[in-house]
Amino acid sequence: MPPVRLHWSHLFEEVVTSGLCTGCAGCVIACPHAVLGYDDSCHPYHLEDEGGAGGCIHGDKGCTLCTRACPRFRDWEAEADSHLWGRPRNPDEVVGVIDEILLARAGNAEILEAGQDGGLVSAILIWCLENNEIDGALVSKLAADGTAWEPVPAFVSTPDEILAAAGSRYTYSANTLAYAEALDAGAEKLAMVGMSCQASVLPMMQTRGVRKVARRFSLNIGLLCSKTFDDRIFEELIGDQYGIERDSITKMNIKGKFQVWTDGGGYEEIPLKDCQPFTREGCKSCPDFAAQHADISTGGLGQAGGWTLTLVRTERGREIIERMKKDGAIEVRPGSDDPGAISLMERLGAKQRDRWPDKEAAPAAHSAD
Repeated sequence: MPPVRLHWSHLFEEVVTSGLCTGCAGCVIACPHAVLGYDDSCHPYHLEDEGGAGGCIHGDKGCTLCTRACPRFRDWEAEADSHLWGRPRNPDEVVGVIDEILLARAGNAEILEAGQDGGLVSAILIWCLENNEIDGALVSKLAADGTAWEPVPAFVSTPDEILAAAGSRYTYSANTLAYAEALDAGAEKLAMVGMSCQASVLPMMQTRGVRKVARRFSLNIGLLCSKTFDDRIFEELIGDQYGIERDSITKMNIKGKFQVWTDGGGYEEIPLKDCQPFTREGCKSCPDFAAQHADISTGGLGQAGGWTLTLVRTERGREIIERMKKDGAIEVRPGSDDPGAISLMERLGAKQRDRWPDKEAAPAAHSAD
């Protein structure tokens, strides 16, 4: 009996409507028939009337690319681990497989100033552009329609565009959706910058044979992330309870508290417990705090201001970091200089592991078309 061809109907039931979907949109950009859309609740949906919400005539005929791109479908974690490192992570590797932990920051003062915590991601992207490692990157930026602090997917291909997109936003942006813009621009070599779920999209595509999309990506940068928030946090919490107008916010960060800077030098700290009710549904089952499948994972943990906690994971990540160090594009210190940041990362990673439902793994049945 031939193996079951896993397609949209399986993805819809097992991930999209089960609470496991993070909204990464990997399935949307992998779909060769353009029959998957993406809604305001950060979920993919089927565009064709035929087959209904959970059906797909292309899947019935054998197309399986949506399930093969999904970083939450079936045995996704072990498959990505084995593809990248030849083995699943060990149980004590709660933040994934790591080659080295560093503290890093941009060597350029302008990039350092524009960045969130050390400007490392901006420095990597600009260096990669200047050294012909990439043609551009998929990132998030703030919407240009006047809606303050609404992140949207963006393709950036110049240093100015990279710096304009710098900084953290804490509501969700499916950066993968900027892939279409990158294609329109003729980009052949891309960097992906995204949260943990998005960082797992590329190795899933690589190991499950979604080659047409995966081949264009040459670097995968992941952002440490425990959760993102629903957009209503701006009105119902930051606005109504703390009296901060959305348009007045100039910067946000999380360092044990939700930190908000405003025009005129204003500053407010909001306890994270007050933010919990606004946690996005797609984050509540995510087990991956530290973007475990990226080439390089980065985050602003710790109290060492101006430095980025940096996890070098793959040979590709090691190559980029070493070449940037040699060129003076970044400054680097041992991660052991901030043991508190490493300890916090491991605690948060272990805690987030408990989010994944305790289910018996379903049998995998993927093969390259």
